[in-house]
Amino acid sequence: MSNEAQVRRRVGRVAGVTAATFGLLAAAGCGTGGSGGDSGGDVTIEFAQWWEPELPDGEFRALMDEFEQQNPSITVELISGPYAATKEQLFAGAASGTMPDVVGLDGAWVSDFASQGVITDLTALMDEAGYDDSELASQVQVDGSTYMIPVVNFVYPMFTNDALLADAGVDAPPTNRTEFADAAAAVTALGDDTSGWILPLSLETPNGVQNDVMSWTWASGGTMLADGQPDVTNDDVRSTVEYVQGLWDDGVIAPGSFTMKEQDKVEEFTNGRVGMMIDSLAHINLIRDANPDLEFSVSAIPAEDGYEGERGIPYASWGIGVAESSEHPEEAFKLVEFLMSQETNSELSSIAKAFPGNKNSTPDFVADDELFADAFEIYQAGYPANEFTGLPVAEQLMRLFGEQLQVLLDGGQTVDETLDKTQAAWEAEF
Repeated sequence: MSNEAQVRRRVGRVAGVTAATFGLLAAAGCGTGGSGGDSGGDVTIEFAQWWEPELPDGEFRALMDEFEQQNPSITVELISGPYAATKEQLFAGAASGTMPDVVGLDGAWVSDFASQGVITDLTALMDEAGYDDSELASQVQVDGSTYMIPVVNFVYPMFTNDALLADAGVDAPPTNRTEFADAAAAVTALGDDTSGWILPLSLETPNGVQNDVMSWTWASGGTMLADGQPDVTNDDVRSTVEYVQGLWDDGVIAPGSFTMKEQDKVEEFTNGRVGMMIDSLAHINLIRDANPDLEFSVSAIPAEDGYEGERGIPYASWGIGVAESSEHPEEAFKLVEFLMSQETNSELSSIAKAFPGNKNSTPDFVADDELFADAFEIYQAGYPANEFTGLPVAEQLMRLFGEQLQVLLDGGQTVDETLDKTQAAWEAEF
């Protein structure tokens, strides 16, 4: 292995490698895209992601070992760290042209990376490899070409603290907006610092707009776009914003929303202070470990009263892409094919407690765990909905919406002013 590859091997095994470290390596000439080959013509490819730290110890490396056994001429070096560190690293690599060969992607990054030309056109790679994409549950495209394939999906259903709801006289999770508002009011009326619902609206990490606000629109089959362009002044979004404002004015939302992040929401629910939240299935085991006595369930996000169509359910993906700078795109795509194969995708989705990106894969936990089985039924009955995926500067769009929503909830403007200003701000970004 070359000295350059040895440096990358050591760095890649340090969980949480920072963007600063990544940048220093790039400046020193240790670029990560297109890793060097071993003696004898073998190829080393690097795979940067946040997945390994979120999985049981050794499980993801074991999958890579299996891939290497099937492809003895390819070695996979994992560059693993927390989500935030991986994001910083990849954006730094995008700026310097030193991305690892294979990259874990969040759908919110795809448009930016594609427009910069730092991730490759997977449609072209699939064509070159003769790959049949009919088994893929979804693909994230920009201008008609695929740049990210969701490997596994984490859906965001509604979580309910069943003991709190029972104490409040609510005998089942709410199914429509009126039932939800009534349940939230009843839980809040219990006192003891309990709240009916929790809504994180931090502008630093603005994904609450996606997961906790727009999810109400998607749950009733609504949209925030028209022909791929911003359309936040439509009746679907207006109904959602008016509903959230009503819950806020009724005092049923937990305090601290304007600075609250997702992890704060989960902590409040885990500690038994919140009746209902919208959250990722990825946190079920976290909640169970932190509070084994908590009685909770998952159900579909309530829809508008009288709505009987399919419900959109928000989701986040562990997506995968290939760096445009990779010197080994063929070998990189072999790893993509491996992870998306029916058997491997079933195994990965099982250990991740997520839903598979291969339509023919089935995670084993749906037969062993009642909560996950319920969530899988919700997933199958509806459709994955996240209109921010693939949009330009998706995170900034969330932040711009969140800024105006905070002003509304603070009494500084009307719903129409909120939506008109958001529309204008979004149009300027498109």
